[in-house]
Parts: sequence; structure tokens; C-alpha cells
Amino acid sequence: MSLFRLDASIRVDGSHSRAIADIVEREWRDAHPADETVRRDVGRQPVPATAWAASVTAGWTPEADWSPEQREARALAATLVDELIAGDELLFAVPLYNFGVSQHFKTWVDLAISDPRLAAGAAPILAGKPAVLVTVRGGNYSAGTPREGWDHATGWMRRILADVWQLDLEIVETEFTLVGVNPALDAFKNLAAELRATAEDQARDYGRRLTAVTRAA
Repeated sequence: MSLFRLDASIRVDGSHSRAIADIVEREWRDAHPADETVRRDVGRQPVPATAWAASVTAGWTPEADWSPEQREARALAATLVDELIAGDELLFAVPLYNFGVSQHFKTWVDLAISDPRLAAGAAPILAGKPAVLVTVRGGNYSAGTPREGWDHATGWMRRILADVWQLDLEIVETEFTLVGVNPALDAFKNLAAELRATAEDQARDYGRRLTAVTRAA
């Protein structure tokens, strides 16, 4: 068995998305102590922003005429997709940045989709793979709050992972991760702790489900 894990946080120490994803991975590792985790850390080692354009243009250029940049981009796109195919279970840890999708995660998705195996109209080669998305938000964007509707990332990620790639997706979400950092949020300390505890419980549950789904298959 193999777990593919992607992290998009620009932080390591103090990263909430990494910490919650660690819980998911720990549950998986308890069931697969000798098995492999393949890691792609796009937060600390971003995919080059120029690679997507080079890979896309290679798609309508005869291979014999590819530039070195196009050839390198196509090879990287293939590597990204190879990692997804090889993973029996998939784990994505992606924080909300500036109300939108992490640029590092978006660049990674765009480049992966430029590979013919994930292109529009191709057979859904990832369909049914069990996957967990961990996403965290510094404030509170839930229904009824002043910033309801300001999270423009989670819906897009669900669309790509669950609808386009057809992964068997579970999502762990938590709010108020900036409580304790931003003094304006100090009044929400207790609520933040409750939300974090709920997210950690979900992470443990979904980590076990990853293993259970794979065993059943």
C-alpha cells in the first residue's frame, strides 16, 4: 500500500493544515507500518509557475519540435500524475490563503491536468480512489458569519478532486486557526478549541476510513 500526501502550507512549524493531516497519516500508518508515504510539498518546494504554459503549448506542438522548457514541463507533469496513480490513498493538506486557493496548489493542479491522462475527455483514471482533503481557515467563514461566502477555495478544490477527478473524497475543515495569533479573535478562544477538537476527531475517523475503504477493495 502507498499513501500520497501533498502539503501546500508555506509554514512547517505552526502549520495547522500539516498538523491535522499528520493525524490522518498517523491513522493510516498504524494500519500500514511498513508501507510507503510519497510526499509532494508544494508549499516549500513549489511547482514552477511557468511549467503549466510550457506543458500546455507542448500539447499542440509536435514532440520533435519541443523546446527544452516544454520537454522538462511535460516530464514534470507526468511525474505529478504518476504519483497520484501510484498512491492507493491520497491526502491533501491545503490552507485558505487570502480567501482563495493556495497558488501552490492551483499551480500543481494546472500542471497535472496538462498531462494527457488527466486532460478533459480522458478516462477518469483516479475515479474511486479514497482521499482526504484537510483545509483550514484563519477566521470563521461558516453560514451566518460576516464572512460567509468569502471562502473561494474549498468549493473549487471539491470540484477538482471529487467531481473532475472523481476521488472518493472526505473533507476535514476547521475555522479560527488565527485565534491566539490575531488579538482581534481572542474572544473566540473557546469556540476555536471546540472546532479544532471536532476537526481532529474527523481526521482520526477519516484516516481509519482510508484504510477501511482500501481493505474492502
